[in-house]
Amino acid sequence: MRQWFGKSLKHKLSLLIIIATLVPLLFLGIFSFRMAESFTEEKAKISGMNTLRQLEAYLGTTVKDAENISVFLIGHKEVQSYLRSSQSNYIQQTAIFNFLTNLAFSKDYIANIIVEPLDDKDSISFRTLVRSEFTDIAQEEPGYYEEHAKWWSVVHRQWTSEGVRKVITLARPIRSTDKYRPIGNLQINLDQNVIATHVRQAALEQTGFVVLLDENQRIIAGPPELETNLTLADYYPSMGEFHGISGNFDYGEGAGKKTVLYKKMPSVGWMLVGIIPTQEYRSQNQYFLNLTAVAVTVAVLLVIILVLFLIQKITNPLTVLARFLKNSSPEEPLPVLPVKTVDEVGQLIISYNRLSSRIVKLTDEVKLNESLKKEADMHALQVQINPHFLYNTLSSIHWLALMNQDVKIAEMVGSLSDFLRFSLNSGQEYCTIQQEIMHVRHYVNIQSIRYPDKFRFEAHVDEQLLDRRMLKLLLQPLVENAMLHGILKRDGEGTIVIRVEKESGDLIRYVVEDNGIGMSPERLRWLREGLAEPPVQDAKERGVRRSYGLRNVHRRLMLHYGKNAGLHVDSTEGVGTRIAFTISAEIQGNGGRELIDEGGDGQ
Repeated sequence: MRQWFGKSLKHKLSLLIIIATLVPLLFLGIFSFRMAESFTEEKAKISGMNTLRQLEAYLGTTVKDAENISVFLIGHKEVQSYLRSSQSNYIQQTAIFNFLTNLAFSKDYIANIIVEPLDDKDSISFRTLVRSEFTDIAQEEPGYYEEHAKWWSVVHRQWTSEGVRKVITLARPIRSTDKYRPIGNLQINLDQNVIATHVRQAALEQTGFVVLLDENQRIIAGPPELETNLTLADYYPSMGEFHGISGNFDYGEGAGKKTVLYKKMPSVGWMLVGIIPTQEYRSQNQYFLNLTAVAVTVAVLLVIILVLFLIQKITNPLTVLARFLKNSSPEEPLPVLPVKTVDEVGQLIISYNRLSSRIVKLTDEVKLNESLKKEADMHALQVQINPHFLYNTLSSIHWLALMNQDVKIAEMVGSLSDFLRFSLNSGQEYCTIQQEIMHVRHYVNIQSIRYPDKFRFEAHVDEQLLDRRMLKLLLQPLVENAMLHGILKRDGEGTIVIRVEKESGDLIRYVVEDNGIGMSPERLRWLREGLAEPPVQDAKERGVRRSYGLRNVHRRLMLHYGKNAGLHVDSTEGVGTRIAFTISAEIQGNGGRELIDEGGDGQ
């Protein structure tokens, strides 16, 4: 396969162009199918919500009619007279019975209407009541009707002279119109079977269905397999909450995924819930899937044929040029190629003929430049300063200062000499921890003479770690940063502390902390972002400034010890700054020359 691609530009171009064309086609096909699938689902949701609205209109009319009848009955003259009387009156009972029968006539959803006195008088209903499972809310909450005018019950059974049926009861107290005292109760029973029939007729797609829930999400009506008075969560656990008046959401995963639509009835607290299996959408989308697959396949075939034809026409001149160059000898001067066309290929051959003569000239120039560069490097080496001359000069100044009894100058020159001697160190990059601490002390001694009584310096190092090796010139830039940006900017004397501690394994933790002015959160964030930036300096610049600045120390740590060995900076404004890093070290042996005094002041 690699040889087939490597030997022919035509093969590569053909495959790349075909892929570049097929990928958008495939994405277009997938996008079209997804759009059709989304459109089908959205259409089903809109149709389902319209069905719920129509069913809500019917149920709302039914509920409103029952409530209007209840309002009419509690104020009816005959009903008020019968309930206020002390004894039963057969004539009044008959009149009320006939009146109730006329009210329920032609209303198939009214199963019964019951007027129940509070005393020992007989109850009146247009269907003779034998037994009922109805329990009034007032028995559980005695003060319910003081805050609510009516109450809708759960589904319960009722036995009458015509048999047993399931009903939903609208209950409300009857009060006298003159003294507004309770004189009876009114029950309007809605036939649950009639309501369930209308709910089941409101089908959603082919296998979807609608469920009517009460205000506590208990089932009032729905498919036969769903028992009344159970909650929807009993059949569909972990179903999401119903927010707002209406909406939809998805329930379940995979093949059992369903779309749930809901519409609340604010007047009564009921809610209509439609459940549509998503499998319905997939069956409807099969036609769009087949159509998309056919269209994409035809487009793919046409693209392949057209691409192969165009690539053949374009690459033929390049093929001829490649054959001509392949037969040329690399040991001989580049031949002049014939120009047969003025298109891009012809221009390429013309440029090739021009470059062939230019290559020889450039080769001679490169050889000359290389020789000049080597000569310049030799001159640069000759003019470099001999470090030993600098050490000898500083030593002479040191002895002259001692002879003149100028201790401060002698101490400063001596520290500077040791400081520079360690910094140059014949190009060596590693030293012991003891040598690194002594280098810091030389720097601190110089600064303590410049800034007397301005700071104290302490170094706390485990004696067992003094001979461990580390990359040199790591701690001095951190101490310099703490002094210049923290201690010297504060009032009074400050303190700079170095701590070197052993951690688990072969890791050693180095900490430089001060009690200077610290940094604001914005300044600290800016500094951390600067440390995290990738290096952009060239090799020459890094070589010059590798030992100065927090950023250079951070990069040297990551370069020699890995990405996790960088600096960690913490600072609190007005309190101080703490910089730490953790690296591994090996035992050098007796590499140090002297021990460090813990708690020195750098003087």
